[in-house]
Amino acid sequence: MSSGVLRRTICSFKHVFRARYVSSSTAKMKFNEPLSGHDMPRAGGIASMMRLPIQHTSEGLDACFVGVPLDIGTSNRSGTRYGPRQIRCESSLLRRVNTATGACPFDSMQVADVGDVNLNLYHLPKACEDIRRHFLGLIRNGCVPLAMGGDHTMTYPILQAIKERYGPVGLVHIDAHSDTNDLMLGEKIAHGTPFRRAMEEGCLVGNKVIQIGLRGSGYGLDDYEWGKSQGFRMVPVHDCWHKSLVPLMAEVRNMMGSHPIYISFDIDGLDPSFAPGTGTPEIGGLTSIQGLEIVRGCRGLNIVGGDLVEVSPPYDVQGTTALTGANLLFEMLCVLPKCKYGLR
Repeated sequence: MSSGVLRRTICSFKHVFRARYVSSSTAKMKFNEPLSGHDMPRAGGIASMMRLPIQHTSEGLDACFVGVPLDIGTSNRSGTRYGPRQIRCESSLLRRVNTATGACPFDSMQVADVGDVNLNLYHLPKACEDIRRHFLGLIRNGCVPLAMGGDHTMTYPILQAIKERYGPVGLVHIDAHSDTNDLMLGEKIAHGTPFRRAMEEGCLVGNKVIQIGLRGSGYGLDDYEWGKSQGFRMVPVHDCWHKSLVPLMAEVRNMMGSHPIYISFDIDGLDPSFAPGTGTPEIGGLTSIQGLEIVRGCRGLNIVGGDLVEVSPPYDVQGTTALTGANLLFEMLCVLPKCKYGLR
C-alpha cells in the first residue's frame, strides 16, 4: 500500500471513529438526567425534583414532574401546599437507575421539572380551574404529568384535563379513603369528593377503577356503596394485611388491559408509621413495601398521568413522608410506557 493510500485510509478511519464517537456522545447527552451526587453534594444544587433541569413548559418532554401547592380543600391538618417543595428537597437522595427493577427512565425519556401550578389559594373552584387549564397545556403534546401535591382535591381538575386529551380513563387509586363523598360541609368540591365529581363528569370508566387500602371509621355502613354501584373495585386494607400485593396487581393489569390509566397515590394510603406527615392519618395502613408493589405492578399499563398527594410537611419535620413520596413518584416514572429497562 502506497503512503498516500495509507494516509487516506487512516484519515477515513479517524473520520468514521470521530463520527461514531460524536454520535454515541450525542445519544448519551440526548436525555436529561438527575444531577449526580458525584458531581454536586446532595445538599447543593437547585431543589428541583431529583435535581433535574427545570423548564416552564412540557415542550419536548415525554414526562414531567409538576407541583400543585394546594391545601384549601381540606378541613383538618392543612399544610399540603408545602408538599411539592419538601418532596423536591428530599428527592435529592434519588439516583438515575432503579436497581431493583432494572428501569432506566433517563435512557429513553426526556424528563424535566416544570415547576408549580400558579393557583388561587383564596377560592377553591378557581384553584381547580387553574389546575385544569395548566394540565391541559402540559399534556397537549402527549407529555405524561407526574404531579406532587397538594391535597387530593387536585386530582379532580387533573382528571378533567386528562379526559379532554384521552377520554374517560381507568384509575389505580391508593388511599385510606374512597374520596367519593357527595358533599363536605355543604360543598361539592373538597379533598373528599374528587372521584365522585370525576365519575359524574365522565372522566372515569367505572369498571376500570380500583381503590386499594381503604380503612378507618366512617359516617355510615353504606359509605362505599356509591362507588360499588359505579363498578369500582374496592379493596379494604384488612384484605391486604400480611400479604404481598403482587397477585392483586396481576389482576389489576388484566382488569385495565390497554385502556389509558391514571395513578393517584394518597400518601395516607400508607400506615402513619411510614408516612406521618399527612392530613388525615389512619392506623393499620399499607406498608411502604406494599406501596412499591402496587406502583411497580402498574408496569405494562397504558399510564397517561399520575400523582402523589396529601404530603403535609408540618406534621413530619424529619421529611420521611416527603422522601417516601419522592421515591414513589420515581417508581411511577419507572413504569411509564416509554421507560427503558436494562439488565439487572
